[in-house]
Amino acid sequence: MFKFLMKKEGWDFPQTLKYLADRAGIEIVSISPQQQAQQEENESLRSLLEDAVNFFRHHLLSNPDGAAALKYLKGRGVSSSSMETFEIGYAPSSWDACLTYFKQKNVQESDLLQVGLISERPSGEGFYDRFRNRIVFPIRDSQGKISGFGARALDPDDVPKYLNSPQTIFFDKGHTLYGLHLARKSIRAQNQAVIVEGYMDVIIPHQLGFTNTISPMGTALNEYQIRQIKKLSGRIIL
Repeated sequence: MFKFLMKKEGWDFPQTLKYLADRAGIEIVSISPQQQAQQEENESLRSLLEDAVNFFRHHLLSNPDGAAALKYLKGRGVSSSSMETFEIGYAPSSWDACLTYFKQKNVQESDLLQVGLISERPSGEGFYDRFRNRIVFPIRDSQGKISGFGARALDPDDVPKYLNSPQTIFFDKGHTLYGLHLARKSIRAQNQAVIVEGYMDVIIPHQLGFTNTISPMGTALNEYQIRQIKKLSGRIIL
């Protein structure tokens, strides 16, 4: 529609946008300089999370310390292809490996704290890695944008067994469905969504061809998540 009017009337995009908005009764709200600055800051913070995906992937596949994590995943039947598709990684058994990595790239601690990659020490002096000696599952929103991480402890004495990112400007556990960005097309095509409990419960079915499988990452399934699914299909298997 836009291209047609631009060619027919010889308008540029802003002119076409204004014309169609007026026809549809939609008010075009300009982005303020403050909003523009906030968008740019958010994009910068989001890029930190993408970099963290690569950091954890590297430690799973190229660091000897990740051997135990790799052995566990293979023991659970996770293929190399699935590890790549779901971008599974490993957080080193260190208090500051992730923190040091980003500090060497001149990233501010306040930014790492804001996206949930580090935590503040109880004493209030200094920071430490939030995820340590854990298998890491990147969590993406329905559009495929990275929002946070889930992590499974390798040491049976570590608690909790599963640890998610804290609530941030990108991550809200109650508004997230793990694997939805990969399952959207399949849910629509099959007119059916299968809801399971956790990360591994999504990965293995996907690996076996059941690509309409998603998870609320725990035992809670709320109204917001159900509404997300019902936009794709009204047939839900729990």
